[in-house]
Amino acid sequence: MPAHDAAGLDLALIEQAARDAGVIARRYFGGDYKRWDKGKGQPVTEADLAIDKFLHETLIAARPSYGWMSEESEDDPSRREAEHTFIVDPIDGTTAFLKGRPWFTIAIAIVRDGRPEQGVVYNPITEECFAAARGCGATLNGAAIHVSDCAAIENCRMLAPKATFEHAIWSTTPNTPWPPMQVETRNSIAYRMALVAGGQFDATLALSAKHDWDLAAGDLIVEEAGGRVTDHTGAQLRYNGAVPLQRSIVAAGLRLHALLLQKLGHLGALVR
Repeated sequence: MPAHDAAGLDLALIEQAARDAGVIARRYFGGDYKRWDKGKGQPVTEADLAIDKFLHETLIAARPSYGWMSEESEDDPSRREAEHTFIVDPIDGTTAFLKGRPWFTIAIAIVRDGRPEQGVVYNPITEECFAAARGCGATLNGAAIHVSDCAAIENCRMLAPKATFEHAIWSTTPNTPWPPMQVETRNSIAYRMALVAGGQFDATLALSAKHDWDLAAGDLIVEEAGGRVTDHTGAQLRYNGAVPLQRSIVAAGLRLHALLLQKLGHLGALVR
């Protein structure tokens, strides 16, 4: 089978799986369900586990040779030996889910050689399905999307916690305070990346560590929408490593991304 046909089948597989998992999410959303705390302010619910189970059974049955990594599954080191690996967050933005806010997503990526080849970020409440396959562009519910052409930090539409820009570090040399921006946030960083890909916002960033399952699908969607995703030093993110953790993320259109790196790159190893 030609590579582009296989890629299309993989994208169709994970998009349908995400939509089917959304039925489960809607069944729990706003209702009564069990919830736990995994520690360090990381909640998990019955819905997370039910979706994780469904996606694992569905995707591995369809692609038994693929590896598996998920926030809610015990890590299996054999994932690193597989040519392709599913990287899944059954609910990215569980805090929003718990509060009844429609700011959570189901995120699925297929990674090969450390980079995502297909990715889907699906919001089952707003019915927004962002999708991309490498070299084929990015879509929202089947329509092509593109990042904004914003070329200035001042007054840009930024998706990140306001506290990120109010920290005292920005008043300490060699840092400089951030200019006025239109700052909003969403609990799901995968959703934040997808909204940047769709041009609804100009940029998103996080200067604290994020897991592969938070980022892999959104990374590809932004890239295929004409944007760029790196850490704060400009390094490309590599996925499915021994420790599935990225120290930071900056996602935006090309011109704005370059300006953000100018402001952030000197932070170096200070960011964890």
